[in-house]
Amino acid sequence: MASYKPKNILITGAAGFIASHVANRLVRNYPEYKIVVLDKLDYCSNTKNLLPSKLSPNFKFVKGDIESADLVNYLLITESIDTIMHFAAQTHVDNSFGNSFEFTKNNIYGTHVLLEACKVTGQIRRFIHVSTDEVYGETDEDAVVGNHEASQLLPTNPYSATKAGAEMLVMAYGRSYGLPVITTRGNNVYGPNQFPEKLIPKFILLAMRGKTLPIHGDGSNVRSYLYCEDVAEAFEVILHKGEVGRVYNIGTKKERRVIDVARDICKLFSMDPETSIEFVENRPFNDQRYFLDDQRLKNLGWSERTVWEDGLKKTIEWYTQNPDWWGDVTGALLPHPRMLMMPGSTHFDSEDSKETSYVSGSNQTRMVVPTPKGGSSPQKQSLKFLIYGRTGWIGGLLGQLCEKQGIAFEYGKGRLEDRSSLNADIQNIKPTHVFNAAGVTGRPNVDWCESHKTETIRANVAGTLTLADVCRDHGLLMMNFATGCIFEYDAAHPQGSGIGFKEEDKPNFIGSFYSKTKAMVEELLKEYDNVCTLRVRMPISSDLNNPRNFITKISRYNKVVNIPNSMTVLDELLPISIEMAKKNLRGIWNFTNPGVVSHNEILEMYKTYIDPKFKWENFTLEEQAKVIVAPRSNNEMDASKLKKEFPELLSIKESLIKYAFEPNRRT
Repeated sequence: MASYKPKNILITGAAGFIASHVANRLVRNYPEYKIVVLDKLDYCSNTKNLLPSKLSPNFKFVKGDIESADLVNYLLITESIDTIMHFAAQTHVDNSFGNSFEFTKNNIYGTHVLLEACKVTGQIRRFIHVSTDEVYGETDEDAVVGNHEASQLLPTNPYSATKAGAEMLVMAYGRSYGLPVITTRGNNVYGPNQFPEKLIPKFILLAMRGKTLPIHGDGSNVRSYLYCEDVAEAFEVILHKGEVGRVYNIGTKKERRVIDVARDICKLFSMDPETSIEFVENRPFNDQRYFLDDQRLKNLGWSERTVWEDGLKKTIEWYTQNPDWWGDVTGALLPHPRMLMMPGSTHFDSEDSKETSYVSGSNQTRMVVPTPKGGSSPQKQSLKFLIYGRTGWIGGLLGQLCEKQGIAFEYGKGRLEDRSSLNADIQNIKPTHVFNAAGVTGRPNVDWCESHKTETIRANVAGTLTLADVCRDHGLLMMNFATGCIFEYDAAHPQGSGIGFKEEDKPNFIGSFYSKTKAMVEELLKEYDNVCTLRVRMPISSDLNNPRNFITKISRYNKVVNIPNSMTVLDELLPISIEMAKKNLRGIWNFTNPGVVSHNEILEMYKTYIDPKFKWENFTLEEQAKVIVAPRSNNEMDASKLKKEFPELLSIKESLIKYAFEPNRRT
């Protein structure tokens, strides 16, 4: 039997469960192969699954979506791909009942895009399409012979129907265009790294938490389970020995009822199955049995190696040692979880190596956690924040907020420009999120930066970029406090018009060196998808004794200019930054209260609430320019994006009264 030798392999969906085991195995066993992995990092993907391959010279990770024809064509050509192993798919049956169109888009359209790219480039020597045993539909309970590769396809749910549809496209491209295709149909797989919407990791995590194990229906449904490493070996064999045009079942004759799986897990956790198992409403159609004939694959030399008892013990041991691998999975552990397609990021933080190529993808999936019956709230994620900027105003307030909310936190000890010290902080503290409130704004104001330019660059540019890069290496989201002082009123955004600068607008203010560095680093941070940039402006708090408070500043000036500006009331917005971290929001956000307020309006409030005898004088921008070194930014920021995410956000004038002036009222 001739053996196929690939050179450059593209593996789709490789940050997912099965594909990550296959990718890691090929990277490890075949250093002469180049392995390019493509994944859009959906909710059930995690680049930590690829850590064993991270530093290998023959490994490359690309973030992107198979639905992007331009991206797929670009990768096939630039990476000289000759082999595709196509794992990427929506796979959870429960989700397909509530979100079937997304399954059609991912599983059928995504596959079609890949096939068309293969046809156009004409360079693919193997296309291995990964399907499922569910395309056969339900096997008779008394059947003694499993479905063979030529059996009729009779899918019974939207998920399996889309996988069958994708298979038809693969077969058609093989026959019409001579594409060298191979299809696999596999039984259930279990083992380390699996997202806990699936039965076995869900039961394990629930058992670890002392919760009951929910079983759909009466638990009599029969399934066959293969350990992940055995399946990875099967794909290794099919890659090298599989015959073009063939279908291969990857299965096992050893079947187990769902109720017996639950009992085995209860036994290993010393739990009483009578009290630890609960029967819940069945899903709309729950196939009773899938049974495969896997003789064709065995003829290639593959056989199952891991017995059930050993595989289950290995899996439990892994989840016990890595309980937080997936972050907050409360929604997945519900009896009937649902994932809804929404714009936004995945609910976990990804970890990406320095070699990673980033290509922007489309909307991703995040988990929507329904409120459990009875009104109790879902279990909170275990958070731990690493905060930089301990001696700064915002950094100090963040620590106080964490203490108030009961969130574990520590301040970073490393200097931002020192990569090794940042790595040490993360390794020692093991945070879930990093907040960067460090940087140089000037002593006592931004004029300082004009004569200390290298120090300003070191802190605001080099330091911030280093922290973002280190966070990316560790799979951490960085909440970065930036500034909105990178804009000034212009013809398109005139003063008093109510037209504010949006997140996507290009900075137009270069009057101060401080603003130049902040605009520069913001532009560079766009290349990091693990960063949430919060543009703060003229921060205000209820502490009117703090010299950094904008109210305190202007109340102590001899003269002030009277220009409307967007501003940030920290008492309201800093708690929102924590909520944004919990939601793993990313990208650029105008972090100000909606609307504008003028200096005179603030001082009128100060006079009304604090000191009725207070007086002040105004002067013009031209007069101000004579007493400052660098010009100041004046603008209105459009806060509609933040308001949409947090509808309770108050306008700047309402927030000033509620948080700054009412608590300090003296009149």
